[in-house]
Amino acid sequence: MEMKQWYMEYKIHKNRPGLLGDIASLLGMLEVNILTINGVEDRTRGMLLQTDDDEKIELLGKMLRKVENITVNTLRPPKLTDILAVRHGRYIERDSDDRKTFRFTRDELGLLVDFLGELFKREGNQTIGLRGMPRVGKTESIIAGSVCANKRWTFVSSTLLRQTVRSQLSEDEMTLNNVFIIDGIVSTIRSNEKHYGLLQDIMAMPSTKVIEHPDIFIRESQFNYDVFDCIVELRNAPDEEITYENFTTAGLGDEY
Repeated sequence: MEMKQWYMEYKIHKNRPGLLGDIASLLGMLEVNILTINGVEDRTRGMLLQTDDDEKIELLGKMLRKVENITVNTLRPPKLTDILAVRHGRYIERDSDDRKTFRFTRDELGLLVDFLGELFKREGNQTIGLRGMPRVGKTESIIAGSVCANKRWTFVSSTLLRQTVRSQLSEDEMTLNNVFIIDGIVSTIRSNEKHYGLLQDIMAMPSTKVIEHPDIFIRESQFNYDVFDCIVELRNAPDEEITYENFTTAGLGDEY
């Protein structure tokens, strides 16, 4: 059998001396490799494991259920959120009602960039929405994530340095390996017919698109919420409200 990765997470009820050593010894006897280990949230430990025998993982789960000092919460093939939880020692917050919405604050930019970088490494068609107020770090995070994924980024529309509204892209830019960055407000409220035609071509490409201000993009275009594979929210503080009251068709203001 091929080598497969598994994510194991357990809650510690009594952190007695030697507990981790006992679990590591059990994994060693089963010849299950520990790739990464870290504390995840309060009194919870996560491990990224590797083995070529699924029955060993099934046996491991049964044996650990008999250990009184811990409770195994998760034992499954790893999701992206599991891998990042082990790397960074905490879980990404997700919307309880909309599970494809992920929430970050500005002090978690490192985690956000790592998350985006892993998404950008994926091949094929995907569209990511990025919500956030002006100057919170949206575009910078997309660029940093592209660097982590070793991908080239292309601005289709943006206000990072000056207002950018592209009506055409070069052959080198129209490649599936690029990350296309789209400002949802500029592309729908401040664009022209040529730009909108280019936008439709890019949205039809089997490539990665990141759309800032996805709510305005949906409101002002023929696209709907289903076009997004996931939505990322970036705030200065956890209780900050993301609002578009000042974003009008007449103009977005100098602060944008």
